[in-house]
Amino acid sequence: MELHFDLIEDKIEFFEATDLKSLEKKISQQIEINKAIMLSVHHVSHQMHIDEKGRLFYSAMVHFKAKK
Repeated sequence: MELHFDLIEDKIEFFEATDLKSLEKKISQQIEINKAIMLSVHHVSHQMHIDEKGRLFYSAMVHFKAKK
């Protein structure tokens, strides 16, 4: 039996929440987790949407890259 360990070089994660504070908390928690596997934030993209009932909905995409 052989084990192969490959480093993760790129990772994209998506987040969603009904308020900005919750979205920020989710992203911050994941940043801390990804630091353990030597990934840092490369790019963040976010959007806000209002549904037909007037409720706000926030989403974000965070691109993590390996530290070099």
